[in-house]
Formats: sequence, structure tokens, C-alpha cells
Amino acid sequence: MKRSIGSILILASVYFFSCSGSEEETISPETKAITESVYASGIVKTINQYDAYPMGSGPIQEVFVQEGDLVKEGDPILAIYSEREKLSRENAELAKTFADYQQNQSKLRDLQLSIDFARSKMNNDSLLYAKQKHLWDQNVGTQVELDQKKLNYENSLTAYESAQIRYDDLKREIEYNSKSASNNLAISKALESDYVLKSKIDGKVYALPKEKGEMVGPQTVVAVLGSNDEYLLELQVDEYDISKIELGQKAVISMDSYKGESFEGEITKIYPLMDNRSKTFKVEAKFTQAPTTLYPNLTLEANIITAIKDQALVIPRNYLFKDQFVITEDEDTIQVSVGIKNYQFAEIESGISASTILKKPNP
Repeated sequence: MKRSIGSILILASVYFFSCSGSEEETISPETKAITESVYASGIVKTINQYDAYPMGSGPIQEVFVQEGDLVKEGDPILAIYSEREKLSRENAELAKTFADYQQNQSKLRDLQLSIDFARSKMNNDSLLYAKQKHLWDQNVGTQVELDQKKLNYENSLTAYESAQIRYDDLKREIEYNSKSASNNLAISKALESDYVLKSKIDGKVYALPKEKGEMVGPQTVVAVLGSNDEYLLELQVDEYDISKIELGQKAVISMDSYKGESFEGEITKIYPLMDNRSKTFKVEAKFTQAPTTLYPNLTLEANIITAIKDQALVIPRNYLFKDQFVITEDEDTIQVSVGIKNYQFAEIESGISASTILKKPNP
């Protein structure tokens, strides 16, 4: 009985080891097409999409649009109430009215009357002086009378010239005050208009996160605007992969909103500055084959195709260890030159041939 049990144990051991040997996987490289790609996550954005911030602080006085409305560049989105800017603008309007050139014409007319009177008196005194001088030349009259007429004429001439100077000075002052008041009013209106948020683009209002009466400031997003029907893909690429990305590369896109479907895109812009927090670069792409309906901020994943070879000697990625060695069936470790690779396969450029039999490295 003991002999029978021993024989059974020996047979079981032989069976176990023979099974273990048969489970050891071996393969040979094969020639096939291989594609290398870089993974990127991202979102859908509209072209020219931006968050709008107010210039000043205060409660929202009025909202002129609704979410989904189409707007033109310069259209008002909302207004923020500012008592200070309102009073400043009203004071500027009063100052402009007071300093208006047309409103000050009466002062100029008054001085013009003074000029006319001074001119008339000067002309009269000039005639009297000329007449007295003519009499003096005929030995008629006295020296005192001649000097008096001359003095009267000179005084009239000075008064006339003085009236003209006062008129010119007043005219310049009125013109300056009028222009200055107009400029101050324009500045006040511009400052007050800063409290009216206007659209920077022709597009659509996608979000109005704040309501009438809420307090907002320069750090508060009060609206999100963008193109009406043009979209782009904003992708985040890891710094490890950014050197492989080039303009014009194709991308295969998948979206949670369209499960089981894939779409195509093309890289259009690479931002050169890395985000220090996420250690990623921002890359933009456009759809070349897009879904029928899109919305801003839809999430997506993209595989950016960086290399394609139709005929390449490849092995499964898990038969490569340390990214440069393989093990043959004879337990030899051979260094290979690796070309493009993806998550499943790696291209072997040199080191082994299609007839080499490889073993899977131990984990």
C-alpha cells in the first residue's frame, strides 16, 4: 500500500513540473503595423471663450442679457452700480454746462460793446486832436489845448487796445474751460462706463453665474462668453511627452458624452510654457471629424498619434524589460534597440530577428 502511495506522489510531481514548463510563454517577433501615440486629457471650448470680470466693485444694478443670447462686440452684458461714479459724472455735466462756450457768449458780447465804445471814443478823440493840431498849425489855440487833445487821444487808444486784450483773454479762457469741461465729462462717462460690462466678441453668452443685486468685484467671474458654433479642444500633455508633439499631428478623441464613439482632430497650437502645478503643457486642437452636438467644457481624452510604421518588427511590450533587454528561450539576455512603442507593442530595430524565440521576463 505504501509503495502505491509513493508511486502516485512521484507521478503527481512529474505532472506538476511538466505543466509548469508548458505554461512558460515563448514567442517570436512578428512584422506588423504599429502606431505610437501620446495620451492627453482635456475639455471642449468655444473659440474665443473667456471669463468676463468687471472693472469695479459694487452690486449688480442690471443684467441686460440671458444665458444663451447671441451678442455683438460692444453689447452691454450687465451694469454695476457706483454712486461715486454717478455723482462724478453728474458734476462733470454741470461743469460742462456752466463752462459751455455758447453759454458764455454774453460775457464776450459785453466786452465787445466795451471795445466798440472804446473804438468810437478813440476815433472821436483822434478827430479832435487832428482838428486842434490843424488850428495850432494856423496859430490858433493854445499849447495846453493841443496837449490836452493829444492826451485824450492817447488815453482812448490805450483803452481800446486794453479792451481788445481783455476780449481775447476772455475768449481763450472760455474756450479752454469749455474744452476742459468736455474732456472731464468724457473721462467721467468713460469711468462710469467701466461699470458696464460689454462683450469683447461676436458670440454667445454661455453663463451668468451672478444675479442682479449680488456684490461683485474685479476678481469675480460674472459671465462666460464664446463663439456661437466654433469649437476647439484644449488638451493637457505631460512634460514627459511634450517633445513628441508637433503641429498638424492627428488625434483620436473619445468623450464621455459619446460612449463607444471616436472622433478625429488635428493639433493646431502648442503653448510653450509649462504649468508648474500640473507639470503639463497646454495644447490646442481642432476637430476634423466632430460630433453633431457640442457644448463648452465637455471632458474628453485624446491619443495624439506621434508615429506610424506599416511594416515593423514588433514584440509585446511585456516581453521587454528595462526598455532595452529581452530574454531568449536559452535564457540569454540580449540588448535590443527599441523604436516606437505603445501600451501593447514595441518596435525592435536591431538586436534580434524574426526567428528569435523569446521568453516572457519574470515579473
